[in-house]
Amino acid sequence: YFPRRVIPMLPEKLSNGLCSLNPGVDRLTLVCDAVISAKGEIKAYQFYPAVIHSAARLTYTEVAAILANTKGTEAAKRPALVPHLLHLYDVFQALLQARHVRGAIDFETTETYIVCNAVGKIEQILPRTRNDAHKVIEECMLAANVCAADLLERHKHPSIYRVHAAPTKEKLNQVRTFLKQVGLHLGGGDTPSASDYAELMPKIKARPDATLLQTMLLRSMQQAVYSPDNIGHFGLSYEAYAHFTSPIRRYPDLLTHRAIKAILQGKRYDPKGFDTSVLNTTLSPAARKKQALDKAAGKKKHEGDVAVWEALGIHCSANERRADEASRDVEAWLKCYFIRDKLGEEFTGTISGVATFGIFVQLDSLFIEGLVHVTELGADYFQFDEARHELRGERTGIRYQLTDRVTVQVSRVDLDARKIDLRLVTEAGIHAVLKNEARRAETEQQARGKKSTPKVAGPTAATIKAGKGKRAKSTATAEKSRSPKTHAKTGKKNRV
Repeated sequence: YFPRRVIPMLPEKLSNGLCSLNPGVDRLTLVCDAVISAKGEIKAYQFYPAVIHSAARLTYTEVAAILANTKGTEAAKRPALVPHLLHLYDVFQALLQARHVRGAIDFETTETYIVCNAVGKIEQILPRTRNDAHKVIEECMLAANVCAADLLERHKHPSIYRVHAAPTKEKLNQVRTFLKQVGLHLGGGDTPSASDYAELMPKIKARPDATLLQTMLLRSMQQAVYSPDNIGHFGLSYEAYAHFTSPIRRYPDLLTHRAIKAILQGKRYDPKGFDTSVLNTTLSPAARKKQALDKAAGKKKHEGDVAVWEALGIHCSANERRADEASRDVEAWLKCYFIRDKLGEEFTGTISGVATFGIFVQLDSLFIEGLVHVTELGADYFQFDEARHELRGERTGIRYQLTDRVTVQVSRVDLDARKIDLRLVTEAGIHAVLKNEARRAETEQQARGKKSTPKVAGPTAATIKAGKGKRAKSTATAEKSRSPKTHAKTGKKNRV
């Protein structure tokens, strides 16, 4: 998905024609028909092929307006559809209740979209508004995906699931250490569940450092992938989950459809013509062990065994990442081109990433990210604390932490490398000293166990000018030539 162009997975005659759900025409479909209780529990379901005749094409904005006001302008345009939309909204409310009960994690993130002019230049970068209509569709799709996974499990038909592993021990230790420092605790011991994360979310919502805390929790998560080995979906708190709802744009969904159709016909779907030889080295130990056992038992290798599905999972996961990287690369170039006209201008922003070689800052209102290299942070030796996601000056004690607010100036733009270089505005360094003095005083107060608020001393001229003329050092000064992938990042989506 590019700002002005979509490259479909299937030929456009299929994706935009025969398979597209256009209003007023018949289309072939695979239906997931489910009975959902008032508590949001899926009591029964069935899959069957059918013909659908769409009555209307509705946008998210139109549906949200109808749900918000059933007597309003949008509702008046389509009065016959209002009862159906309200019924669907009741289903959503039930599913949402079940989501809370099972303890699924719901991180609040901001997605953006680019508005271009006729020649492809960026005019605006805007936050995407997520309304109730989006949530209705999301919950219904989740329900259909769960039914698809359950059907595959019940019939023991090989396929690829959308799996999300629990956080690694290393990530857990880091996030627990950080939470302990701010007086919070993540339950669940060595194996926390999604509900342990979910229980923590309301506790941090009203805190001034809520954004930082949520970012830390989000970064402790692993990436969801495709695999025939169903280990469940940690974030959504599902025992089995597959992708079923988007067979036009996601190949794993198409594989799920083929497997379900085979089950309905009492057959078995075996992928044909997929070469696994190039992927054999990346097969999991379980897949290699099964191959060895089959060979020892004299079994003939057939296309539907776990090795083929394992290879398909690896292939689809890699292609998903590749497509995302392509989209981010194009967006990064467009953003660099857009901000070239703003060289020398100052912006406020939020630290969105911290590395050994500097801090990434997302500029307010523009939603563009650039790098302040460690050599621009001041005449000090900065240590990178991975657990706290911060750079700390050894001599001055200045700390730059994830979600800190800073003021920066656009200093350099490299279109070819997709890089935007920023430098801290002088006042930003002074504010950092003030903030760190406050942090230090707060830490000392907690250590003494006193309830009174300590006085915070302002920075002296010596503090600001200390080391003037000396080159700033870093544990990774050699990394000044950053990786373009890291430097031009535009923020990953947390895919389910």
